[in-house]
Amino acid sequence: MTSHRIQNFDLLATNASRLDALSIAEAGYAAVDTGAALWRTLRVEHDELHIQDATYRLKGRRVFFVGVGKCAFAAAGAIETLLGDSLEGGIAFDVSSAGRHDFTKIETHIGTHPLPSEVNERATKRIIEFLSDRKENDLVIMLISGGGSTLLCLHEAPMTCTDESGLFSELTAKGASIQDINTVRKHLSHARGGALAAAAYPAEVVSLIVSDVPGNDIEYIASGPTILDSSTVADAKAILARYGIASSEGINFIETPKEQKYFERVTNILFLSNRDALSAMRDEAVQRGYEAEIVDDRLTGEAGDLGRALVEKLHGARAKTALLYAGESTVTLGASPGAGPSIPLGAGGRNQEMALAALQDIHGDELILPFASDGHDNTDHAGAIGDGVTLAHARAQKLSIEEYLDSHRAYDFFSATGDALMTGYTGSNVSDLIIAIKNDV
Repeated sequence: MTSHRIQNFDLLATNASRLDALSIAEAGYAAVDTGAALWRTLRVEHDELHIQDATYRLKGRRVFFVGVGKCAFAAAGAIETLLGDSLEGGIAFDVSSAGRHDFTKIETHIGTHPLPSEVNERATKRIIEFLSDRKENDLVIMLISGGGSTLLCLHEAPMTCTDESGLFSELTAKGASIQDINTVRKHLSHARGGALAAAAYPAEVVSLIVSDVPGNDIEYIASGPTILDSSTVADAKAILARYGIASSEGINFIETPKEQKYFERVTNILFLSNRDALSAMRDEAVQRGYEAEIVDDRLTGEAGDLGRALVEKLHGARAKTALLYAGESTVTLGASPGAGPSIPLGAGGRNQEMALAALQDIHGDELILPFASDGHDNTDHAGAIGDGVTLAHARAQKLSIEEYLDSHRAYDFFSATGDALMTGYTGSNVSDLIIAIKNDV
């Protein structure tokens, strides 16, 4: 039996279009497998570590690892095996126990996500302490990935995790971009916005960065813990004002490290991004006979609007066309027509909401599959298929697409129809991925 990353692959693959779409998604997941990518990118020969075109001496120095985010455990396993006896020790801080092992030299911590907690603060303090012990001759290899912003919380008292959670929830509900959200978050923690680089000083640092941010600006990925931050406290306050956050009183803002010396021995490498997934997905689509196009790798906007727009684009496409996208949509609570205080809001999931909106006008020869690369679309679903089969399932159960959209209950909708994608946490995170195909009738 073939092993699939999509756990319910066989249940979902009920026709040729679905089989093609799911296989294309599988190719995307495989391309951004963190451990496999590290094995492709890193090489150890003759007491030297080779990363892309750079070479780092291992002999005669201590080598450490620090991984933060949704890829931390997957990376830790690969790094410990790759470096072997050259690795002195390390810490991996992840959002899920999936991928956690009994590492020989790397201690592990599991934090909460998407909201910070005291658990996260304790683990972050441990990382800062660990990095602060590093010396000039030491080499620290970091793996920074999405989810790191929530994990790396270390507030200035009396500010608490509850305070930050409130700000994050309010910004998210108002449709704030990840760039705006993370600019604010940089200035709420002693561990973001270049702070890990400052803590590791004067050691040499190589930061391998997995991008989950549209456009791949590394300053915003996990709130840029190894990047010299270009923003200020004033910028963070301006963002809160722009989104109508009533007052910043009681918020203990923190200025990020600005001294150049902390970053002179730091090398930041964009290690994986959604382009890796998109390229593999395009290749798989072509092999399956599609005319495949990577349309956009930084797709943003309201999830419902995007779902409808992608379907409209499919309407004008030729048969055997595959359109591929990546990015991160938003869901503004209450934005759907008819939504209001009398309608209870559901678990949603931006990818599921996109697929649900697409169902409003999808044709029988069309299919849309938006899914989260980390396998967690705000729920235990990774995403969902929107096509004629889904419509038939909905009609059989007399489910109203508009009603579920209005209350942002896409999760409940696809739970009922059985058309949700299930992967579990993947150990990778390169933003959301979207497949839109038009097949022969």
